[in-house]
Amino acid sequence: MGQRPSSCADEFMTNKRISQLLPEMKTTAVLAGPLVIGQISAALIGFVDSVIAGHHSTETLAAVSVGTAILWLPIMLPLGVLMSIPPTVSEMHGAEKRSEVGPFFRQSLWLAAALAVLLFTFLSFSPFFMRLFGIDPAIIPGASDFLLAVRWGVPGMCLFFCMRYLAEGMHWTTPTMVLSILGVVILAPIGYVLTFGLFGFPSMGAKGLGVATIIVMWAQAVGFILVLRKSRRFADLQLFKQFDLPNWEVIRNTLKIGLPIGVMVLMEGGLFVATTLLMGKLGTVIASSHQIAISIATLCFMIPVGVAEATTVRVGHAMGRRNYVGVRNAMHAGLAIVLFTQVLSASIMIFGNEHLTRLYTDDITVIGLASTLILFAAMFQFPDGVQVISAATLRGLKDTTIPMWIAVISYWLVGMPVGIYLSFQQEMGPKGMWIGLISGLTVAAILLNWRTRNTIAKLIANNP
Repeated sequence: MGQRPSSCADEFMTNKRISQLLPEMKTTAVLAGPLVIGQISAALIGFVDSVIAGHHSTETLAAVSVGTAILWLPIMLPLGVLMSIPPTVSEMHGAEKRSEVGPFFRQSLWLAAALAVLLFTFLSFSPFFMRLFGIDPAIIPGASDFLLAVRWGVPGMCLFFCMRYLAEGMHWTTPTMVLSILGVVILAPIGYVLTFGLFGFPSMGAKGLGVATIIVMWAQAVGFILVLRKSRRFADLQLFKQFDLPNWEVIRNTLKIGLPIGVMVLMEGGLFVATTLLMGKLGTVIASSHQIAISIATLCFMIPVGVAEATTVRVGHAMGRRNYVGVRNAMHAGLAIVLFTQVLSASIMIFGNEHLTRLYTDDITVIGLASTLILFAAMFQFPDGVQVISAATLRGLKDTTIPMWIAVISYWLVGMPVGIYLSFQQEMGPKGMWIGLISGLTVAAILLNWRTRNTIAKLIANNP
């Protein structure tokens, strides 16, 4: 009898939490919907590249595979830095400080421009880096053509992401969706024409896909400028009212939050990129098979990434209102949605692995190996979902330094050593590297989730 009141109280608290969580899940889902579609559309650019390249030749697919890996390795750092924009803008929005958004955005543009210059410079030396890394000499010419073309689209890409993250921080995600879809619509026909050489154009192979990517990057950037200038939703922010010189204090504070995010994103993405480059040392068949599996895994990963971006915005908005229970609800809502989507992704990979690989190539050898690697990708869907939501919540809390070190430990002190040992020392080949990926993501999921729950619990306890 003595336990019954406590049980009733526990049941009441559980019901109360559920009643709070369901509306938050709905809000997060509505916010995340366009982001998920936008992320999938962005990933479809890589999918389209791979399909076009794969049907052109196995050599072209391998070149685009390695070229894309080297492209995304340096891109991760600036994109991670710019990820500090949504939580900052969302917190301003939640605290009803809209007048501060415009000046902050103009400083973010300076930061995006500086990052674009650094990225352009890095890509200019990409052929040297490929030779230094020991990439198969047969792959380097095509990959170099792809990268030296794509670098001219980098300024447009950085500008696009700066504007995109501003809009997302203001809870408006539709432009991201529309312009990302536009990117796929532009890339598919132009990439095909330039790669194969139709309508009087020469056959450019991997370089053709690079040129098509330039067009996509700048079209998306120009499109977002028009959206921000014409939309009434942003009229009071006066985003383009004046020209501001760099404010080094604002930029420094943004870097203080964003640089650890950039390093964290680089550590995770770098693990996958380094794995792709290691596979590139083993020849075109393994490189192509790995690229197919990574392409499919990346496409599925875009769903939790979209939900994670919405979770960051919701957490930042709750922090602006000093609603710490709302922070917890935002994290739980994002996690619940992602665990459901990961079940779907894993199921598709398990039961449709061979059918998926046939979309990329007719090479029987590549199909067999890629189908096996996709099964490994299915195994890390759950830890991947947990770690991405945990990291997104911590970004919303502007807790970025400790998560950065967690990423370093998980991916480079666990994931990469395990992968190299199994792949090369135990001669497991590509399967060993994929076990390394699973190991790194699992450790990251455990540590980041612990950090997230502990941080939120302290916030609630210290602010009753």
